[in-house]
Amino acid sequence: MTRFLLVLAAALCAAPAALADGIAPFATQGGPGVLAPDGSTRFVALAAGTGTSIVLSDGEGGVTRRVVVPGAWGVPVSTPTNGGEGVSLDGKTLVLGDVVHTWPHARSSFLFLDPSTLRVRDRITLHGDYAFDALSPDASRLYLIQHVSSNDTTRYVVRAVDTTTMRLLPHPIADRTQRGWVMEGYPLNRVTSKDGRWVYTLYGNTKNVPFIHALDTVRGVAHCVGLPLRGGDQTNLLLQLRNGGRTLAVHWLSGRPWYAVDTATWRLTRDRRGGGLPWWAWTLLAAGAATIVAGYGRRTRALAVRTAGRDRSPARLGSWLPLTRPR
Repeated sequence: MTRFLLVLAAALCAAPAALADGIAPFATQGGPGVLAPDGSTRFVALAAGTGTSIVLSDGEGGVTRRVVVPGAWGVPVSTPTNGGEGVSLDGKTLVLGDVVHTWPHARSSFLFLDPSTLRVRDRITLHGDYAFDALSPDASRLYLIQHVSSNDTTRYVVRAVDTTTMRLLPHPIADRTQRGWVMEGYPLNRVTSKDGRWVYTLYGNTKNVPFIHALDTVRGVAHCVGLPLRGGDQTNLLLQLRNGGRTLAVHWLSGRPWYAVDTATWRLTRDRRGGGLPWWAWTLLAAGAATIVAGYGRRTRALAVRTAGRDRSPARLGSWLPLTRPR
């Protein structure tokens, strides 16, 4: 069963990337697009000849507005599991990235639109390979992933654009407390604080340990937290905010807790929720205890088998599927 779950998780994580052009993060046409922060509207980019049709739909899927802009543009996708991004928390800015079929990109462009009218407000073109990373809540800062190696797609730095002047700020956004930290990895999933200020991205790293990149989109600072795992299937890790954003939990795809990060101090501790055991371990312990109490009676053993069978049913497995589907 464990092998089946690993294969299932990998397949679901890989599926969204097939809809896009380039490496993660990327910009994609088609698919579910990106939902506005209030959930009332959705934006989708569709290929339209040599241009792009940008569609605004209501909550019921009806098209309320459509415009066609020159060039190939797509909705930004930062991780394989989180779906589209690019709408600021205040709902006043929509950012699209250019869809490029070759890598590395010699030039990278981003389009800024008014979400209510889909009118193009601005555009920026940068020399080099850049991809959307995040927006500050008021869209005054656009954060980008800059790929710095043409031979290694996992090497990157985070850069920021001042959207009031449309200028790339000169210094990378880095963890100043860990100057020796090398930004190297591939994004797996992310969570964002309710106020849109903090963006926490989990990166896998086949050469070192996975890590969490915590980005303060208001102040333009970052912090990295390494996770004690070498090798293994890092795509089984997920992030979750708890305690009003004060705790960032790192757990497994099964829901089993692993580590917790204090978002005020960045202290990493073992997450002891549920006694630190996965659901199947508790099932086995409960079945074993029932067997002992019943004196290994046949009726009790049959009941234990049926109980274990229910835990392996498709309904049980199906309850995990939404964890890996894009929004």
